[in-house]
Amino acid sequence: MYRSHVLVCGGTGCTSSGSLEIMKTLQEEIDKQGLTNEVAVVQTGCHGLCALGPIMIVYPEAAFYSMVKTEDIPEIVEEHLLKGRIVTRLLYNETVEEDGIKSLNETAFYKKQHRIALRNCGVINPEVIDEYIGTGGYEALGKVLTTMTPDEVIQLILDSGLRGRGGAGFPTGLKWKFASGNRGQVQKYVCCNADEGDPGAFMDRSVLEGDPHVVLEAMTIAGYAIGATQGYIYVRAEYPIAVQRLKIAIEQAREYGLLGQNIFGTDFCFDIDLRLGAGAFVCGEETALMTSIEGNRGEPRPRPPFPAVKGLFQRPTILNNVETYANIPQIILNGAEWFSSMGTEKSKGTKVFALGGKINNTGLVEIPMGTTLREVVDEIGGGIPNGKKFKAAQTGGPSGGCIPAEHFDIPIDYDNLISIGSMMGSGGLIVMDEDNCMVDIAKFFLEFTVDESCGKCTPCRIGTKRLYEMLDKITKGQGTLEDLDKMEELCYYIKENALCGLGQTAPNPVLSTLRYFRDEYVAHVVDKKCPAGVCKHLLSFTIDADKCKGCTLCARVCPNGAIEGTVKQPHFIHQEKCVKCGACMEKCRFGAITKA
Repeated sequence: MYRSHVLVCGGTGCTSSGSLEIMKTLQEEIDKQGLTNEVAVVQTGCHGLCALGPIMIVYPEAAFYSMVKTEDIPEIVEEHLLKGRIVTRLLYNETVEEDGIKSLNETAFYKKQHRIALRNCGVINPEVIDEYIGTGGYEALGKVLTTMTPDEVIQLILDSGLRGRGGAGFPTGLKWKFASGNRGQVQKYVCCNADEGDPGAFMDRSVLEGDPHVVLEAMTIAGYAIGATQGYIYVRAEYPIAVQRLKIAIEQAREYGLLGQNIFGTDFCFDIDLRLGAGAFVCGEETALMTSIEGNRGEPRPRPPFPAVKGLFQRPTILNNVETYANIPQIILNGAEWFSSMGTEKSKGTKVFALGGKINNTGLVEIPMGTTLREVVDEIGGGIPNGKKFKAAQTGGPSGGCIPAEHFDIPIDYDNLISIGSMMGSGGLIVMDEDNCMVDIAKFFLEFTVDESCGKCTPCRIGTKRLYEMLDKITKGQGTLEDLDKMEELCYYIKENALCGLGQTAPNPVLSTLRYFRDEYVAHVVDKKCPAGVCKHLLSFTIDADKCKGCTLCARVCPNGAIEGTVKQPHFIHQEKCVKCGACMEKCRFGAITKA
């Protein structure tokens, strides 16, 4: 029996910051101090507060050490683990109190969260099945197989109000019900979409890295409910840690008889295999994903028929994403009323968001539906750095829209976001401040979708390209007011005629920025100015002769020889030569260079 457990984050974020080396050094120091049989080092998944990684938590004291470096380890081992004295200087500052340590659940980042999908992330070793079982893992599967009929399982999911967490929010139980006919008479499949491709999104990755067994258990339950015997997890090859832990989890589940033949001693048989995606954003669309699993080019198919009727290998198939599945076991164990008591009338439960952009507490959060955007940004997210003002938040990635400051107090749920021109999407939430140009933001997302379009349908292949060209023209100061009307018309044409969700939602960033930030578009077109000072072609750098000391540093760093002047005399920028790189302004020590 260990007296202390040291939990070290082994998610992608902390791993990239050196957590593997920290764990190695930690174990070496523990052995050196003779604590091998007293202190256990546990590799976990993501704790959520990625901005403070690498993260280490020591129990039973629950000391939350943040931004730990390898050189800090000897002090932590000697002072805390050997002598029992907490190293205060390394503690997450919000947990420090005069009379001890504040609980993590009382800090601003965690206190408004309710972790269901993320319940085990940062708590267990994801590579040890016994730890998952020790937290109630596979109890839901046992309950389903031994005490419930398939139809009772589907009704429970329907009653819970769980909606798909991967995009449009289609009712999960209804999807399962559509595919449940003819059990035992036809081959059926259960698929998991782990191919999140939204820029800045890492919700599914973190669940797979921190709690892979929850997805296996939920998919097996889904297989029982619809009468399927085979499941496939379609995961990005760019997620090596998630892929490795899924492989380990699948092998462990097979060894324990939790996958394969006669699960829990019943006549139900179900197995799961992995399929790696090559990073195509369009393969997040369900029919394109299934086409890719079949070994073909990932292109969407017309619907109907829907996958519940004719999906993978032309057989009835259900597809849910990682977060949706992560809710299933807890709904089975705690009941539909428990889950539906959280959230709003039409959006039950919680939602995981990946906070990024201009925000202090970048990381992963899980909040009840109906939590306001202000609470997420100002309280959980810790506000915007450097005293800047909130300008907008992008939800739903390239398929979503920008939420302006006027809707800062909007309760976040599926219907509210759609009503203001955005969408929930898979859960990326990118925060922007006054220094962001909304025209440039729309252009960024359009460039992404143009690159990721599979090219199968003309509205998406050609329409998004023309839309991007118009935005590019505007950011270069060559646009006209007529272009704004043409862009809007083209947006609606693409939405109405594109084959799949990628094309149908691609115009959303443009439409939402036109709706809420039209004045910025007008400034680019009429005044030939970028109010945020982002669009390079509309910038001009000038030197204030009264402030310039003639140090010549600006001239020396200019890559194009655009600055002229002699030592100790005011310098001058030749605008026709200036490439708008900003190097001169960055290097000037006297504040003599300004941009407009």
